[in-house]
Amino acid sequence: MSVARPVRIALIHALAHSVGPINVEMASAWPEAICMNLLDDSLSADLARRGTGLDADMHARFETLAAYAEAQGAHGILFTCSAFGPCIEAVAARRPHMPVLKPNEAMIDEAAAMGGRVGLVASFGPTLATMPGEFPSSVDLRCELTEEAMQALNRGDFAAHDTCVVQAARRLQDEGCAVIALAQFSMARAAGVVVEATGLPVLTTPGSAVRCLQRRLGVASILKCCQDSRSESNNRNHQN
Repeated sequence: MSVARPVRIALIHALAHSVGPINVEMASAWPEAICMNLLDDSLSADLARRGTGLDADMHARFETLAAYAEAQGAHGILFTCSAFGPCIEAVAARRPHMPVLKPNEAMIDEAAAMGGRVGLVASFGPTLATMPGEFPSSVDLRCELTEEAMQALNRGDFAAHDTCVVQAARRLQDEGCAVIALAQFSMARAAGVVVEATGLPVLTTPGSAVRCLQRRLGVASILKCCQDSRSESNNRNHQN
């Protein structure tokens, strides 16, 4: 039986906190894929400090990162910081031959398909300058910014981070939101406690993005076959 060449996915980060959540999701949902991590944490710092927005220099930096990933054999690119939508769209427009995903687009599609009022929680201020506009106009969207969550994460206080996210989600629930969407990759760690606290469905950017990449690259059926084969093998081993 021939073995398909492993899929190589470039994960490009502008926040160090995003690296762990997406790699955990990839390892769990897509262990057959090869992950390539590129981190430039000065992107977010420069965006917040300079006040010049997504200017030509920022666009050029994103194109440089994407070109490097493609040159190293990436089959798809996933950006993991949500404040750079226009830069990522420009990268994708130059690469119609491969999937290039903004961090939130898959989650936005899933949230829109679920119907009802959507509550969006962000922990990085610039995210809410661009991301709400990416939702379809038909979506009834409510937003909450909890910068305290990012501050807690920066000092390594994970419990405080999760508490801040839960509090923001509860405020959105009080506004009648039927689903909670967590904007930052770094917030995925809080998904479980948000579900427990609100009883609402919770979408994370890593989970939605991995599912989308699998569909776009046409590997979902291949993965299912591999999983079925492993399951059958395990069953035979137990029987022997």
